[in-house]
Amino acid sequence: MPVLVIDIGSSSVRALLLDRHLIPIPGAVARREYSFSTSPVGAATLDPAALQDTVEACIDEVLQHPGADHILGVGMATFAGNLLGVDANGVPRTPVFTYADTRSAPDVEILAHQVDPEVTWQRTGCRLHTAYHPARLHWLRRSRPDLFDQVALWLDLASFLYQQWFGATPASYSLASWTGLLNRSTLQWDPDWLQLLGLSAADLPRLADYDALQAGLREPYATRWPVLRDKPFSLAIGDGAATHAGATCFQPDCLSLSVGTTAALRVAISETTHRIPSGLWNYRIDQRLHLLGGATAEGGNVFAWAKQTLNLPPDATTIEGELSTPEPFQHNLTALPLLGGERSPGWATRVSGALHGLTLETTAVDILQALLESIALRLSTVLQQLSPLSGPTPRVVASGGALAASPAWAQMIASAFNCPLHVTGDPEITARGIGMLLLGALGIADVRAWAMPPARVVSPQSAYVERFRDAREHQQRLYEFVVGEND
Repeated sequence: MPVLVIDIGSSSVRALLLDRHLIPIPGAVARREYSFSTSPVGAATLDPAALQDTVEACIDEVLQHPGADHILGVGMATFAGNLLGVDANGVPRTPVFTYADTRSAPDVEILAHQVDPEVTWQRTGCRLHTAYHPARLHWLRRSRPDLFDQVALWLDLASFLYQQWFGATPASYSLASWTGLLNRSTLQWDPDWLQLLGLSAADLPRLADYDALQAGLREPYATRWPVLRDKPFSLAIGDGAATHAGATCFQPDCLSLSVGTTAALRVAISETTHRIPSGLWNYRIDQRLHLLGGATAEGGNVFAWAKQTLNLPPDATTIEGELSTPEPFQHNLTALPLLGGERSPGWATRVSGALHGLTLETTAVDILQALLESIALRLSTVLQQLSPLSGPTPRVVASGGALAASPAWAQMIASAFNCPLHVTGDPEITARGIGMLLLGALGIADVRAWAMPPARVVSPQSAYVERFRDAREHQQRLYEFVVGEND
């Protein structure tokens, strides 16, 4: 009997059926793409009604598959750090603000003078940054008080969808941990932030673990999806938590690396009183497991930008061949790949990309190689910060379409990390993680019993490890200069 998995990413929605081994059922997938609205400058939003229609259309489509007649349950993951406000009738009054919306940058600075950023970071697991809710809510109250006052409940996208389908439902600890408003020790909305922002816990969803199953669709959905009428839905989790679960990294010596549009490196730990290392965040998989790591604003987005902007050959095989030939850093370039701003490890709110060392001999492939190497260096800095918890020789399970498309890039990262990458061949690792946690919530399987499918192991090139180490120091000096210029 299959499970239905709904994966709401930052660029597409997918609904798919997985069999009891969590393998996608052929033909049982529906996908719709979209993109953030980026007007005005600094915005990164989505229309909640349009996104709701998109998600529901994917469910409609996948339920046409014959295997949908025997669905066991439904699980969901969404891109984290999203926020929207609804009125007392549950009608959206704001767009969906995403983690990429930077218009609250002035409010980060305002709040930094009202709180101790170090204390709030250790208390909530999240930096004072535009990616999180404190600055965004402060910005909305300050700049749009009329709109702010129309909102009866501030919630995440998944909680909004579940309210449409079931009525009032809680938000998961997983998604709440990505907001910057959850106290990581008590698993309650943080009272200090609520008081400062002029909110109460009633202005936010109730909280529960992802295994607080919901069932009993209300109309019109009970009629629209009769096969799901009484099926259990687990609460939605963050997509990073789902990806980490899909990598079956439940021990502290196992790290999951995902490189898609952006990139993240994470480890799961059960200790609540740990101090968060500099540059990192602390989210949740569930009530018991913390997810400690760092996420960069750069990843496959930089690769895509370079291919388009530098007028590189359209044939990916040609590009890959040219990237595989030269030795690392022969181009003598130092790059900061911060085209979309910075999250980990520095969290600077006013910083941009940079490229140093250009000459008349520099080629387009040189620039692309320098950018990809620079992302590997940034991720290796996150690895250094995780090493006290993960140990000196962690197992790194790597996934993501960007890595699958470029073995040369995977090689760069392995050398920058100075440890092997176990690059999974599973293209549905996030969906697999959703399904694993759902089966655990249903009491059907122990998530720790699942094994990761065989991986392609990419070992570091020992001759170049020292070059990557030196290049990281050069990049850090460039970073310090750029940050200084923007302060």
